[in-house]
Amino acid sequence: MAIRILLADDHKLIREALSRFLRTQEGMEVVGEAKDGVTAMELVEKLHPDIIIMDVSMPPVLSGLEARRWICSRWPEMKVIALSMHKHKQYVAEMFKAGARGYMLKDSDYDELLEAIRTVAEGAIYVSPGVEVEATVSESHEQGE
Repeated sequence: MAIRILLADDHKLIREALSRFLRTQEGMEVVGEAKDGVTAMELVEKLHPDIIIMDVSMPPVLSGLEARRWICSRWPEMKVIALSMHKHKQYVAEMFKAGARGYMLKDSDYDELLEAIRTVAEGAIYVSPGVEVEATVSESHEQGE
């Protein structure tokens, strides 16, 4: 069974590039694309993807962080991978507190994207190499705090 993926990023070029790549991968299915947090929430409710790959900061009305909080509060089992350009542990901690199960840097390559998707799909937590993270962030998320 394919991993059903929703892409959410305010940059059309990023969404389209990710979508085109993922559509070529066996076992991956892009079920929708959102340009903002509001659209992402609507599509999650309609499509019930397995994984959401979501930009951390999406204007104008609802940021990626706010959308992630709403999605994860409504569907706690939803697996969200945050996309960000920030490596600092403060950003990582905020994303995990909001319910993300993965944190990936935007300068990562496609191989890392596939690794992140598969890792999170299997129920584990993924954090890009080089990202500052405290062990307590992952541990508290795994315990459902």
